[in-house]
Amino acid sequence: MSDLFSEPNKKPKTANEYTAQDIEVLEGLEPVRRRPGMYIGGIDENALHHLVSEVFDNSMDEVVAGYATEITLEMQADGSVTISDNGRGIPVDPHPKFPTQSALEVILTTLHSGGKFSNKVYYTSGGLHGVGISVVNALSDRLTVDVRREGKLWRQTYSKGAPTSKLTQVGDVAKKNTGTTVTFHPDPEIFVDNPHLKPARLYKQAKSKSYLFKGVNIKWKCHPSLISSKQEVPEEEVICFPDGLVDYLRSSVTEDKTVTNAPFAGEVKFGDNPGKVEWAIHWVYLTDSSIQSFCNTVPTPQGGTHEQGLKAALLRSLRDYGELSDNKKASLITGEDVLGNVTGILSLFISEPQFQGQTKDKLSNREAVRMVENAVKDHFDHWLTGNKQQAEELLGFIIDRAEDRISRRQQKDITRKSVTQKLRLPGKLTDCTRQTPNGTEIFLVEGDSAGGSAKMARVRETQAILPLRGKILNVASATNDKILANQEISDLGLALGCGVGNAYDESKLRYDKVIIMTDADVDGAHIASLLMTYFYKFMRGLIETGHLYLAQPPLFRITQGTASFYAAGDKEKNALVEKLSSKSKTHIDVGRFKGLGEMTPIQLRETTMDINKRTLLKVMIVGEGEARAAERVEELMGKKPELRFKFITEQSELIGEAIKQQLDV
Repeated sequence: MSDLFSEPNKKPKTANEYTAQDIEVLEGLEPVRRRPGMYIGGIDENALHHLVSEVFDNSMDEVVAGYATEITLEMQADGSVTISDNGRGIPVDPHPKFPTQSALEVILTTLHSGGKFSNKVYYTSGGLHGVGISVVNALSDRLTVDVRREGKLWRQTYSKGAPTSKLTQVGDVAKKNTGTTVTFHPDPEIFVDNPHLKPARLYKQAKSKSYLFKGVNIKWKCHPSLISSKQEVPEEEVICFPDGLVDYLRSSVTEDKTVTNAPFAGEVKFGDNPGKVEWAIHWVYLTDSSIQSFCNTVPTPQGGTHEQGLKAALLRSLRDYGELSDNKKASLITGEDVLGNVTGILSLFISEPQFQGQTKDKLSNREAVRMVENAVKDHFDHWLTGNKQQAEELLGFIIDRAEDRISRRQQKDITRKSVTQKLRLPGKLTDCTRQTPNGTEIFLVEGDSAGGSAKMARVRETQAILPLRGKILNVASATNDKILANQEISDLGLALGCGVGNAYDESKLRYDKVIIMTDADVDGAHIASLLMTYFYKFMRGLIETGHLYLAQPPLFRITQGTASFYAAGDKEKNALVEKLSSKSKTHIDVGRFKGLGEMTPIQLRETTMDINKRTLLKVMIVGEGEARAAERVEELMGKKPELRFKFITEQSELIGEAIKQQLDV
């Protein structure tokens, strides 16, 4: 007997059947709402802010094409965004293919529609697929568009991709007053976890766009209720940078942190067409690569062929310059070395750009490599030959990076796993007997004399001694050849066994504590500074995980009768002498240690090495953290003496007070 709801003699459909009835056809903008990730990369915070970029880029295209000079970006209290320009305005006349709809409505409601599929309206543009503003419309619970054209103001409203009103003339405007205004509110049903746009992020986006086109005025407005801090973003500001990309460099990096005094900047147009490439870059000491690249004002965070062209041009020019100046080490340079410490912007304008995906994260036009490489190399060749001193400084800096890269690859880890490996430890090392790192210490001692006393004063099971000969190399200013050839640095690496740089492995560290033990004078402090610089540059993990310490040996020995006392500085010594004098008339003898080598093993043990009596200072990165620490190391220990002079000049009073306090300790 057949089912009441099925055809006669036809079996009911089972779960694993697949028929034509299962094929869905999504029409209009429904695919966008069903699968937003295909069009904006997801529904996270990045995707949410990408909606603003899609609308803003349309206005920037009008600017680049020469039809607009001003863009307004305004954040409303209700979370909506208004973007307005004084361009030509989106056409509102009936579309020839869809006569019942205006061109405006076609653009807002139809995927793959717009005026950027040919070079007739825009020679260069960020919109390629004709889906940008229609996707924004689909993913907004409300959107209003105002168009000013031919003395009339037109308006139409939408919700979730569909019109909620007809295109209507709502007023008259001056004929010169043209442009488009789009106000939209992201749909919270789509952006469930990230429904709110962030003012700071949009403000940064607006500034980056203004750098890309000299002289464009971007009016920023933000409702006060959306601003959490006055330092975050202003309520209103006109953003304009007459010098474009060079203005960006001035705002992002200060001259005292750069390898060369002047940036390498330029602009080249491609023949008679409006296409061009612009760049402004600086090599800096402290930061990693931060090249921001754009194509037709669209950011390309994953780079692409235009960045490949830039890298190739810089590499070829530097190698050619090295060959001309007879610097054989220039052949070691790779693109990684050249761009490793670069900060700047690369901006390309071309017709028919090809991006990977709708979110346009990476440029893929093959011809862009050759176009950018040829344009930049010619300018860089002239820049290097015309700025010889700066060129030499830059080449030396890049070669140092190359040598550092090579040395990292060659670095071998030494571990305490066998007697054979122990034989590879430095000859001066007097090791402890405990086979595991737990509770063990290595003292880095200044000089063989102090090393001899320390060896006799130590606890053999847990304390190891490595004497160092005088002042080690300043690794912040030395070349990699010198660093690799330095015996003291080599001994340090072998003794600790944990590797250096990227090869650092804390699990292979042979001791629980690494203790710098130097004389309690200025020379000793200098040696300690050089050692801390070495550990910061090559074994930063040692500091970050709390393994590095400074010993605190005394400077004075005070004897009264058979009793001995110790003082770290003048202030402590004077107080101790006064205290002893008040208690007894017995003669007091004050002696000053010239160094650790003058201390007997017993004195050294009870003042500096006995874990129950000594004082250790842990070396840590504090205050403003990593970025500030890197800056301080470069200022005080780096290659530029003018940075040290500047620091001493600016901090003279503070330094004087510190010296006074040190003398009074």
